[in-house]
Amino acid sequence: MNIRCFPYKTLNMKKIRKKYQWIDIGEDARRQYIDAQATFTAWEDARKAASEVRGGMYWKRQGETEYLIRTSPGNAQKSIGPRSEKTEQIYRNFTARKAEAEQRLADLTSALERQQRMNRALFVGRAPRILIDILNKLVKVGLSEYFTVIGTHSLYAYEAAAGVGFGEAAALATQDIDLLLDTRKRLSFITQMTTMGTSMLKLIQKVDPTFRIRDDQKYTAVNSKGFEVDIIRREPKDGDPHPLRLTDEDDEFYAVPARNAGLLLDGPRFSAMIIATTGHMARMNTISPAAFVRFKRWMAEQPDRDPMKRQRDILQANMVEELIVEYLPHLQQ
Repeated sequence: MNIRCFPYKTLNMKKIRKKYQWIDIGEDARRQYIDAQATFTAWEDARKAASEVRGGMYWKRQGETEYLIRTSPGNAQKSIGPRSEKTEQIYRNFTARKAEAEQRLADLTSALERQQRMNRALFVGRAPRILIDILNKLVKVGLSEYFTVIGTHSLYAYEAAAGVGFGEAAALATQDIDLLLDTRKRLSFITQMTTMGTSMLKLIQKVDPTFRIRDDQKYTAVNSKGFEVDIIRREPKDGDPHPLRLTDEDDEFYAVPARNAGLLLDGPRFSAMIIATTGHMARMNTISPAAFVRFKRWMAEQPDRDPMKRQRDILQANMVEELIVEYLPHLQQ
């Protein structure tokens, strides 16, 4: 197989004989996941609505005239216009919409906390808490659209959607999360990071202040417990800068080019709510299960692949393929 590409055709997933053991989470846990997912989805919508009315409006007198001023969360100010019937209506609509959005978000946040406790009580979640916290941090600061989770942690999204758990502990054994940066959006990413006045490392350190960039691997940050965050990118093309440093901050990630990462970037996506062992929830945006299978098989065929990693590639590919056939047949394409 050409080392620079792998086929994106439909997998040949005919009915296969079951080979792996799956963890049955039970009917109570499955019902709880469905209830928690409904609340979580409503909370996501409420959070988006509340974000659209962040900041405020007030009347400011200049000379003999009052002007309606719109303020941003960063306290930037913009004049809407002089006081009139039109601007008064704008003010009333905004304040009513803001109050309603904030109240709905507060109510759903309380409901989400109740679902979190139920998740924990019924042992619904399996993902590590730090994974949940990192994903939620990216959403909170508006960066989730620039990153796709790839690699072993994607399995938590697949098993959550299937309503079962992977029975092979070796398949989920990892101490790092791979975040694929969408370099096609690098200009807007840089603009947003500049506006926030921070670095990617500092954002990750808000999740765990012990994260540090590795001296020998500038695309990796590791915390005091050995958990790593890797920033991956596609191979340079279409004017991509190389090397690619995420911001101009002194201590910052460099995104490392990965073979065939561009195909994952352009390929089909998959999204699911995942739950930590603590009951906390987050949305994971990753690649489709079928793309995961193809990519892992391709990786296992590379002559320079570490033998132990090759064995895990094959195990993961086989398990996800069986998961699709048995539990997610609509995702075979």
